[in-house]
Amino acid sequence: MELCRTAAAFSWGHSISPSLQFPQRFSTCENKGLRVYCAVNGGASGLSQKQENQMIVSVTGATGFIGRRLVQRLLADNHSVHVLTRSRSKARLTFPGKKDFQGIIIAEEPEWKDSIQGSNAVVNLAGMPISTRWSPEIKKEIKQSRVRITSKVVDIINNSQDEVRPKVLVSASAIGYYGASETLVFREQSPSGNDYLAEVCREWEDKAFKVHKDVRLALIRIGVVLGKDGGALAKMIPLFNLFAGGPLGSESRFLSKRLTKYCKTKKFISKMLTEHPLMFSWIHLDDIVELIYEALSDPSYKGVINGTSPNPVRLAEMCNHLGNAMGRPSWLPVPELALKAVLGEGASVVLDGQRVLPARALELGFTFKYPYVKDALRAILLGN
Repeated sequence: MELCRTAAAFSWGHSISPSLQFPQRFSTCENKGLRVYCAVNGGASGLSQKQENQMIVSVTGATGFIGRRLVQRLLADNHSVHVLTRSRSKARLTFPGKKDFQGIIIAEEPEWKDSIQGSNAVVNLAGMPISTRWSPEIKKEIKQSRVRITSKVVDIINNSQDEVRPKVLVSASAIGYYGASETLVFREQSPSGNDYLAEVCREWEDKAFKVHKDVRLALIRIGVVLGKDGGALAKMIPLFNLFAGGPLGSESRFLSKRLTKYCKTKKFISKMLTEHPLMFSWIHLDDIVELIYEALSDPSYKGVINGTSPNPVRLAEMCNHLGNAMGRPSWLPVPELALKAVLGEGASVVLDGQRVLPARALELGFTFKYPYVKDALRAILLGN
């Protein structure tokens, strides 16, 4: 009598896409001492597509604002995550090993090599947060943290043997690459700016571009990420809670010059602020996480991709929607001094206008869950 059962053995010869390889299950048939291993088609064996598409992803910056949500997204689809960290204790606080975080391996720097070489893909999000007060020491660390970790990750990938080298690197950058402008529209092919953040981004990206030629690189220039528990919005919400919410920085100066010429009503003030050109290029946290997720699994995602909403807004409009969602008066100006008291020179992330469009993401067919800032803010603050 012939006995057939499924073996626990796996082969890495079954490729789902040109950039990722996933296990192909075997069945074992025995008949009087003769054992035969046969490759079993996923559909015939009953394996679901989700099981076949499971990835092992190493993530730097996993304990950060974007990284935490990305890890949750990956785990929700039953992928395995290697958290590459400099502090095991901090990572354990973020991912305490409860039911929601099964499938995580935490690796400190001496273990990064083994983790990366045991992965299908790497996501590089590490870097000191920029939504903070800048000092000369902080500015130095903002740059060095990004350049050093990206260089380390790329070196490990490049020095790996072909059979253990990850096939995909998704590496973060920022729209600060383009510099600030009140008139220009920036797309992926636009040149770099000449300020501090542009310099940081150029050096950061240069390290990522040195990855091995056989590794698909998706470099995502991320805009101002909107979420309740981190980023610039977390700094702005307390101001609105104090009834101080309103248009920011130079828009406040623009407003003050005209208060004597216009009636002090919300109607006239809103009209003036709406006409001001200072732009805010943003993206909802869920959308940037989904964009990274797509870049991991879709081989079409390669090269530079802007991670911003397709609808940048004037800062005044953003403040108006934020004030409305919070039930706060958004027509009162927040002076630049107040923002700099919170963020210091780091306030330039919010105060310096940029109009950045996600041309490449749209070409690839990416669908934004929150293309409009009004809906994004309502979802963040009201949970709908």
